[in-house]
Amino acid sequence: MKLLLLGLCLATTVRVMAQSVEVSAYVPPKQSTALSTTFVDWNSLVANPTSTGQVRHVFDNPTVAMDKLEVHITTLNPGMESQPIHRHPWEEILLVKDGDFEISINGRKQHAGPGAMVFLASNDPHNARNAGNRPATYYVLNFVTDLSHSASAKSAAEQAVAGKLASSVIDCSGLPSTPTPSGSRVVCVNSPTLTFLALESHITTLNVGQQTATNIIDSNDEIVVIRSGQVEVTVNGIASRMNEGSLLYWAPNDKRTLRNIGSTPTSYQVIRVTSAKSPKPM
Repeated sequence: MKLLLLGLCLATTVRVMAQSVEVSAYVPPKQSTALSTTFVDWNSLVANPTSTGQVRHVFDNPTVAMDKLEVHITTLNPGMESQPIHRHPWEEILLVKDGDFEISINGRKQHAGPGAMVFLASNDPHNARNAGNRPATYYVLNFVTDLSHSASAKSAAEQAVAGKLASSVIDCSGLPSTPTPSGSRVVCVNSPTLTFLALESHITTLNVGQQTATNIIDSNDEIVVIRSGQVEVTVNGIASRMNEGSLLYWAPNDKRTLRNIGSTPTSYQVIRVTSAKSPKPM
């Protein structure tokens, strides 16, 4: 009888824990126009106060290949959480700008410091807490592809589909760097996921005066965050100077070139997503 009661108590506890995980409902993008290539200077973003710190809103649009791309930047005061443990069918990426965070994924707590990339797979319960003693900031990228709407209600961890990227905290700053003629390159991740045909992220460093190949073309949706230095980004012949903290969205098949115009090496991180609706390579 004691064993039976213990089993019932444990089952009740599991149900209560499951009920405590909030499910975030899909909300259509605030802007109905498909997002085109856009430069966003850090200093142009408005920091709106919240009960836990600040938020800077960046994008909330469909794209040519995705139903919704929502990007914002969260600053949490010491000890504050982003929101209660929650889950959603679309997949999400966090990029830590500064500070120290405790990331909870599927009940496991992990540390994420400056330069870390956090991948949150479909329906895995998660949240973030500022574990430091000063305000801490991270970029939030929500990608809603066509596969997001038909995703299983089971968490990615429960599904454990072979070959699909699991939720993880990736210390990009600690990964090996490969020299290139213009600087160096670090590959953070390159894998299919439950809702992306492919997710690829890398960090490129350009030495002083160096640039990428001219008029690079990719057929994917890409978000680029300037991690350090100053870079001139030219897209379809239009140039813009971008400083540390700034970001941009590259639409598929736009021509782009990046050049280091500062006095120190510049580095930037690329998040590249391929969905079933991504245009075919040109």
